[in-house]
Amino acid sequence: MKTKFTHFLTKRYYLLVFFSLLLQSAFAQQINVTGKVTTADGQAVPFANVLIKGTQNGAVTDFDGSFKISASGNQTLVFSSQGYKTVEIAINNKTSINVTMAEDAMKLDEIVVVGYGSQQKKDLTGAVALVKPDEIQKRQVTTVADGLQGLVTGVKVRGGGRPGQEANVEIRGLKNLQNTNPLYVIDGLVTSANRDFNPNDIESIQVLKDASAAAIYGSRAANGVIIITTKKGKKGPLQVEVSAKSSFQIMPRYDLMGTEEFAKYNNMAYDNAGLPRQNLNMAVNTDWQDATFQTGMIQDYNASFSGGNENSSFFMSGNYFGNEGTVIGTDFDRISFRVNSSGTKGIFSIGENLAISNAKTDEMSGNPIIDVYRMTPTIPLYDPSNPGGYGYGKQGVADTFGTNPLALADFSNVTNQNFRIRGNIWSELKFVPWLKYRFNFGYETSFDSYKYMRKKGSWTLNQPQDPSQTDQNKGRSETLLFENTLTFKKEFGKHDITLLVGQTYQKDNYDQIYGTKRNLPMNSGTGQYYEVLNQGDSPVVGGFINEAALTSYLGRLEYNYDNRYLFNAVIRRDGSSRFSDGNKWGNFPSLSAGWRISNESFFKSGFIKDLKVRASYGELGSGNIREYESKSFVNNFGQVVLGKDQTLYPSATQVKLSNSQLRWEKLKQTNIGLDLGVLNNDLRLTADYFIARTEDVLFGFPILLTTGNDGGNPISNAATVENKGFELELAYSKKINDFSFNASVNFTKVNNKLVSLGNGQNENIIGNTMTRSGNPVGMWYVLETDGLFQNQQEIDNYKNADGKVIMPNAVPGDIRFKDNNGDGQITNEDKAIVGSPWPEFEMGLNAGAEYKNFDFSMNWIASNGATVYNGFRSVVDRFDDNSNYRKGIQPWTPENPNTDFPRVTKGSTLNSRGDSDRFLESGNFIRLKYIGFGYNLPSSVLEKSGITRARLTLSAQNILTITKYKGLDPEFSNTGDNRIFERGVDNGSFPNLKTYSFGVEFSF
Repeated sequence: MKTKFTHFLTKRYYLLVFFSLLLQSAFAQQINVTGKVTTADGQAVPFANVLIKGTQNGAVTDFDGSFKISASGNQTLVFSSQGYKTVEIAINNKTSINVTMAEDAMKLDEIVVVGYGSQQKKDLTGAVALVKPDEIQKRQVTTVADGLQGLVTGVKVRGGGRPGQEANVEIRGLKNLQNTNPLYVIDGLVTSANRDFNPNDIESIQVLKDASAAAIYGSRAANGVIIITTKKGKKGPLQVEVSAKSSFQIMPRYDLMGTEEFAKYNNMAYDNAGLPRQNLNMAVNTDWQDATFQTGMIQDYNASFSGGNENSSFFMSGNYFGNEGTVIGTDFDRISFRVNSSGTKGIFSIGENLAISNAKTDEMSGNPIIDVYRMTPTIPLYDPSNPGGYGYGKQGVADTFGTNPLALADFSNVTNQNFRIRGNIWSELKFVPWLKYRFNFGYETSFDSYKYMRKKGSWTLNQPQDPSQTDQNKGRSETLLFENTLTFKKEFGKHDITLLVGQTYQKDNYDQIYGTKRNLPMNSGTGQYYEVLNQGDSPVVGGFINEAALTSYLGRLEYNYDNRYLFNAVIRRDGSSRFSDGNKWGNFPSLSAGWRISNESFFKSGFIKDLKVRASYGELGSGNIREYESKSFVNNFGQVVLGKDQTLYPSATQVKLSNSQLRWEKLKQTNIGLDLGVLNNDLRLTADYFIARTEDVLFGFPILLTTGNDGGNPISNAATVENKGFELELAYSKKINDFSFNASVNFTKVNNKLVSLGNGQNENIIGNTMTRSGNPVGMWYVLETDGLFQNQQEIDNYKNADGKVIMPNAVPGDIRFKDNNGDGQITNEDKAIVGSPWPEFEMGLNAGAEYKNFDFSMNWIASNGATVYNGFRSVVDRFDDNSNYRKGIQPWTPENPNTDFPRVTKGSTLNSRGDSDRFLESGNFIRLKYIGFGYNLPSSVLEKSGITRARLTLSAQNILTITKYKGLDPEFSNTGDNRIFERGVDNGSFPNLKTYSFGVEFSF
């Protein structure tokens, strides 16, 4: 027995010794590994996870991206961080490992702000697009909207280069017949990302495109929603970032005639009309474009300070943006400051986002884009014989009613200034990990100042000698927002449920006072006018107040089963003071679902990494009317004479018809989508098909003044508009050692149709456009040309079916118009729908590459299929008035019959009709919207300077455009409230400018 026991102990002893040796060997192989995790451009990746593969042991990088971990020399480290691709590196007994992490363009775990909450990107069931803020910030833009162009499918942006000009944004086509701009939500505050908002403060941007994604905003989301989150502080020491960018801009030019060529064709036009020639001043050869246009300059300076600890964080920034325009007398200046901070104590959190800005714009007087070709080269810039001393033509010498843009800029000045404060204060109570209450108070106020100054002097022929005058107004807008939300979020096994309920209240106020004075005195010493309103005479004063309120109740249910089946339901109920009592309230529901097929057990594919299908239906609204549209408008300033004594009595008259039955217009949208990631998510595809139908569209169609209505067209729920479209985005990114590249192409096709006009109407004609039921809005409705008459015999033989000569007054060289109704004459009844201002499709191409410290990126945009009206050619190619002409034209003459340009004549409008297809052109274009190069100085150069990052950038915008369009810019904007039906008309639209920029960035 003893022997057996001794033998057992001996064996146990040997086993103990053996395991001890193994343990000692294992501990002998443990080494300390240190290193740093950075992005491709050298920036630190803080709080990245460093995990020993196959274990639960790991570490986290600090604020500088540095880490330290103990591991065996034969183990593997796994580096991961939200928004970056996971990297695995074998230790191989190395004690120092530096890692470069590439961005994961798919970013399935990225947090997406969706309104009153957030979701992971992989759980989205609606059409939501994410935009990298640096894609906007690297461009030289005034507003956020300017930078979105070409980056998001379904989002059309049209802007221009005028200082302070705000771009128009259209998401998934024309939803109504008024303003199409989307709703902006900045840090939870419903506001606008206009020209006094600093794009450099942006941390993230989400575009909610379909009804299910935007339904949480109900009645204000019919035109889509753009959610902007501004930068916040992060845990770590104080970070200081400074950037400066300088740009110069170049205005494109028309190709116009000089004096010699102009005189030749002007004389020809008078000769052909049998009129005596003008006594042209051949000693003058004015280039009005040289006099009016100049090199524009932009200065953009930013500085920010941020930091934080475990319980609090802060971010502060300042910005100056100055733009001296390419047209004389125009400029824009913006100064802005921002403070964002937050703190946590136990279950309580509180924070604020506050922005202060002051923007001042010297507006463009008149339209010098038109003036430079309305004025002829034989007119001098200055003429002492004219009031004010500027040249603008003379009867019989330069018989034109063009405007001298220099005189207009001198004698007619408009400035707009806006001082804005906006922000919000929020607080949260997290009662338990799965239940949270949030209160948000938003506030925005703007102090607006407008001043018009009319000096004595003339800028056009036969102008009355008006006295000096100043018009000024002071306005203040104020918005109050109160929001209360309760969020329940909990996982039950494979079930993940999020429930949100809330209530909001918003009140808007705007008040204005205004005054006018004439015959202002002048300071004889300086030659300047006294512009204050206590000077001058003939005073006029006035003012008004507008108020509106919106109350809402909302709820959202998000359900996720096993990361395979996704469901989302939203309901919002809005009540607006803009509608009458019986129509104040509207309900806006949505349902959406998703199926992640790639997570199914039966799905086996090494090629496809992610596959999800989505479907949704939702209803959104719009109450896009003024504050009191449902009420009658009364003018109480009238007077009436009554009785045998003809006594004068005060009177009141209803001047605008009311419509107490106004109700919400409602958008109903269906969306079907697909998300696909292959090749380890290096290649991504997103596709969406949608049908959107807006019913009860609010619009004021013109009515006869004989009804007694002279206060504007009354609004009614009339039209129905439909959009069907397809969106596709394909993106690829790859990193190979020190080289990485990415490319994406997006494609958008939207078909717009006016289903019905309502109010018993079938069509609406405005200018050269026809909006008819069943067709797209604003189709071209003009006379059709059919070549030129070459001789009298062709004129005599041009007859209708009854043998009637259709154009008996024509002469050889005149335009032949089609007699579409066959009545033997050319009238408005012969007009036909000949084209559409809507493009067949639009595309964007984005590409970039990085190699060590160098990087490159570019953005192309393209539009195909739109027909546009060239207002420039409708003036310079007509010859029946006295404007300048397009250089190099070859008009018809008996010696030059092989041309498509008609004979020139002063006396007839036959060849100058603006309501013909002669001035319609293809609006197709391909444009290099942005190209940029960057260089990050090596850390070895900076390590002793205290600078953690230094970067140099060189970029250009709008430098290459491929188009056949003969105007300044095929990418023009004509989409304001009053231009819905004439969106394709380019009549003096300010062009996008060639812009060259150089920038420096520093981090401390």
